[in-house]
Amino acid sequence: MDATEPVESTLLICPLETLDSSPHHLSSPISLAASKTLRHLRIVLVSPLFEAPSEGSSRGVSHTERWDGVQRLLTYVYVQATKVAQELGRVLMDIDVLLYAESEIVPAFIGTDARYIFRVSQSGKKDGLQNIPTSIADRSADTIWVEPSSYHAPSHSTTDPHPTTTPLHPTESGLPAFFPVTALGGTFDHLHAGHKILLSMAAWITSTKLIVGVTDDALLKNKANKHVLEPLSRREERTRAFLTLFKPSVEYDIVPIVDVYGPTAWDPNIQALVVSKETLSGAAAIEKHRREKDLSSLKTFVIDVISSTEANLDAEDSEALKKTKMSSTFIREWIVEQQKKGIKVE
Repeated sequence: MDATEPVESTLLICPLETLDSSPHHLSSPISLAASKTLRHLRIVLVSPLFEAPSEGSSRGVSHTERWDGVQRLLTYVYVQATKVAQELGRVLMDIDVLLYAESEIVPAFIGTDARYIFRVSQSGKKDGLQNIPTSIADRSADTIWVEPSSYHAPSHSTTDPHPTTTPLHPTESGLPAFFPVTALGGTFDHLHAGHKILLSMAAWITSTKLIVGVTDDALLKNKANKHVLEPLSRREERTRAFLTLFKPSVEYDIVPIVDVYGPTAWDPNIQALVVSKETLSGAAAIEKHRREKDLSSLKTFVIDVISSTEANLDAEDSEALKKTKMSSTFIREWIVEQQKKGIKVE
């Protein structure tokens, strides 16, 4: 396989049995798939732990209760793939991580553009997944079986057996499995892994509608390298496309915003808010504003593993995160540098 030339698009399909720790066993499959991809890598994770709860059934897990495990999982997978892409100079590689329950059929179109399909074997045994469509499963000539990584936690691991939660992270019991209407906001310029973690987690806990506020062009005049900023229409388009791919059952209301509040300033139907640690102050401002307007308080969920200093990452994960730049500022700087060298960036 090492002699195989990289191709435009690939697909990696991995079974997953636990959310209790980072999936270090997937490091080799992710790294190999990313190294053989030039433009677009889709990673499909299949697990019974993604089963949505339903009335009259004992199967399914609460998506709000699984918040920490799923965001840790997404962060690990995105970081591993992004790190390889950046090391190879493929900063604009498009990486999508998708979650499917074992009872769900993976859509056939997921593999349509993939030249190679990577799947995970264990001691020569195939993954045994039953929900893979025949259009993917029958492509034996294009399928590459990869052994999982061996992993031993380093003795200097910083993992805390009782990780703390951020102040605005809901910790009370009795939260609903989903919230009907959730909101989040951001610039979403040159949509990257950090954005996709944020968007994925918001969709993960939402059952009906997700409102996404996208910063209007007028507020971005002071951004560094603003001449390579994507226009609002492009940022909205890419945000909607990713969310529809990740969870097509939810309605997405993508709206331009000119302040920190957006629709949270007036919409009484919003129940939950998703923010990053960097935007916690905005969450506090929203809470204050809604209280003044006699609007209901929002349950705030915080993406708190994107920072490499977090206690719920072990030392190896933290080091990988430090070396991986998941920011629009970095991407714009890279584009400008390529342009200075006379390299066309698409």
